[in-house]
Amino acid sequence: QVQLVESGGGSVQAGGSLRLSCAAAGFSLSLATMHWFRQAQGKQREWVAAVTSVGTTTHAESVKGRFTISRDNAKNTVYLQMNALKFEDTAVYYCAADYIGRVWGQGTQVTVSS
Repeated sequence: QVQLVESGGGSVQAGGSLRLSCAAAGFSLSLATMHWFRQAQGKQREWVAAVTSVGTTTHAESVKGRFTISRDNAKNTVYLQMNALKFEDTAVYYCAADYIGRVWGQGTQVTVSS
């Protein structure tokens, strides 16, 4: 069964850091482009970052220089390192894989207090 499980969310003060993890099961994420999305309450889901199967990374302008996506193929896990967090980064963060269609994780809440 193809599955993504996020972890690492929580509450942090503005300026702090968190690292999100997304563990894949049922497939090798080295074969997929992996994404992080987020959805704040009352807003549409927005794309945050992606890493391709060959390791090319891209980040949304709103997080560039603060967030970093990475992957560990040996652990079949993708990470999102989030530094210098802002109140507006508060959202549910979702991991997604482009693997025979798009596979979504269940999401993990990140709350940043000002």
